[in-house]
Amino acid sequence: MQIDIQVQEKRFYLQSLKIKAFCQGVIASAWAGRPDAEISVVLANDDFVHALNKQYRGQDKPTNVLSFENEGIQAGDIVVAYGVLKREAKEMGKPFLTHLAHLLVHGTLHLQGYDHITDKQAQKMEKLEIQLLKEMGYPNPYREV
Repeated sequence: MQIDIQVQEKRFYLQSLKIKAFCQGVIASAWAGRPDAEISVVLANDDFVHALNKQYRGQDKPTNVLSFENEGIQAGDIVVAYGVLKREAKEMGKPFLTHLAHLLVHGTLHLQGYDHITDKQAQKMEKLEIQLLKEMGYPNPYREV
């Protein structure tokens, strides 16, 4: 699989100089789709994510992660907002990279057709997120810290 990482928001490098390799490893571990798939990741600032969220979801605010699923070899795009991610990690008492891993797994599952619109869908997706993150050595992201 091919994973293209674009670091638009340079503050991601403050968290890890190997941020691209980190993201590639997490996504590759969570991917169960086509082996020839291509995924694009943008590590962005809040303003960029805010504009996308408003345009595509009608939400006039930034969010932590957006996923845009495509069909075929180009599986889709994952966009992560630095400021929202950093604030959420701090509020939850979690390390930045641990929360980033969760958001990347979450986005990758969306690209594979998972969703959380209904309670049943959410339970299924959360269970898989917990399992995948555990396999990578991360704690349950839904457990209170």
